[in-house]
Amino acid sequence: MPPSDPSTAAYSNQLGVGSDNHAGAGNGGSADVTTKGAPTDLLQCDICIIGAGSGGLSVAAAAAAFGQNVVLIEKHKMGGDCLNYGCVPSKALIAASRRAHMIRTSAQFGVMARDLQIDPEAVSEHIKGVIAAIEPNDSIERFTGLGVRVITAAGHFTDKSTVSAGGYRIKARRFVVATGSSPLVPNIPGLSEVPYFTNETIFDNGTHIDHLLIIGGGPIGLELAQAYRRLGSKVTVLEAARAMAKDDPEMSKIVLDHLREEGIDIREKTSVEEVDTRFRNVTLTLKKGDSTEVIEGSHLLIATGRRPNVTDVGLETAGIKYSDKGIKVNRGLVTSNRRVYAIGDVIGGAQFTHMANYHAGIVIRKALFRLPAKTDASLIPWVTFTDPELAQVGLQEEDAAKKHGKVNVLRWPYHENDRAQAERATVGHVKVVTDKSGRILGASIVGEQAGELIQMWALAISQKMNIKAMTGWISPYPTLSEINKRAAYKFYSKAPSSPLIRKAIGFLAKFG
Repeated sequence: MPPSDPSTAAYSNQLGVGSDNHAGAGNGGSADVTTKGAPTDLLQCDICIIGAGSGGLSVAAAAAAFGQNVVLIEKHKMGGDCLNYGCVPSKALIAASRRAHMIRTSAQFGVMARDLQIDPEAVSEHIKGVIAAIEPNDSIERFTGLGVRVITAAGHFTDKSTVSAGGYRIKARRFVVATGSSPLVPNIPGLSEVPYFTNETIFDNGTHIDHLLIIGGGPIGLELAQAYRRLGSKVTVLEAARAMAKDDPEMSKIVLDHLREEGIDIREKTSVEEVDTRFRNVTLTLKKGDSTEVIEGSHLLIATGRRPNVTDVGLETAGIKYSDKGIKVNRGLVTSNRRVYAIGDVIGGAQFTHMANYHAGIVIRKALFRLPAKTDASLIPWVTFTDPELAQVGLQEEDAAKKHGKVNVLRWPYHENDRAQAERATVGHVKVVTDKSGRILGASIVGEQAGELIQMWALAISQKMNIKAMTGWISPYPTLSEINKRAAYKFYSKAPSSPLIRKAIGFLAKFG
């Protein structure tokens, strides 16, 4: 099996404790101590941050810009999960696979491409190159230049107002715990004896994967499933419940149907009862209902979610309440220790890089300016970067109906958009939910560039806009953005047939 190959040495079940998909910081892994003091050395600062992922870095940069004395502690890699194991490498892989798919499907544009070749090692180098290009923005050198004291060591509380790291004792007016999350590995018989990938190891792979078995049908599992399928691998996805369970079923069905059309075997309501190896292949025993089945693959990816990094930080010592679901905070992100904030993946809930950045802004407003800032989950958009993409913000239809009673659902399809026709990207539609008065409650988009198009609705919801505002702007032609405007106009679709409006027009016509 490939794990013995030096190029895939990372394909192992010996996982480090790092920080996904989304906004992790990494307070896990081996320490690389470049700043070390004597055991009694005391540092005093305004803000001390444990974890240098996207959230921790955002707090550090902003606080330093306002002249605060900042200490930043990170025991693993600067940039955390997003840069090293999550958003950045996964999107780089998706970009490579998308090119392969475009070449295969270019004949419909009159462009013939033959003899497609995929070099897995070159794809791996592309991913590493993207990380390297972004890395300086998150580097120790940059943050030191900003005036931040960076300690590359493990950090943990020794009492309610002191953190120990790299031989230093750090006392601060405020602390921020931003230790992120790690892959959640399920307790499946035999799994500990079988090599497997997680998102922290799969991007180191530089060899062809013949048949990738993926346990988990969420965003990570499905994004990587499509990427590897387009790069020439056979892919089977196994999900114990419903794939894309957190998304609008109407919209996720379009994505899942498309993935299946591309040849990905997605099995829902299917549990993995046992993992084994056979003839150097991975063997899974599956159960669906009363029936069982055994399947084999060359490689295994675990994509069953994330767990907050709450161990080895001394939370009990600091009087900080937490569970295996994360650190408990109020809407102002303050823990049970009023000196300590917690942000990003470590508090559980939605685990996105932009969520951690949003949290960082709230901490800065509260800690520096004493403003009454609070989190609002309805403002957070999220995107699954499959093709077609699925993007959402605000309330989904079912939740909106429960909360507001009668709601309006507005839709407009991609195939009615001229730019989508020109691009042959006609799969999908926009779906907007408003209350009876037209206030925008939520929006979902499935289709080309959905992650870009959703941002207009995210702005509208954040500003509590009425649907009327979404009809008052001029959209350049031909663009995909017109889809948003056409959906908004659907709110007024019954107006032309209204007897009252027709009567008013007739009355006005009498005046010439």
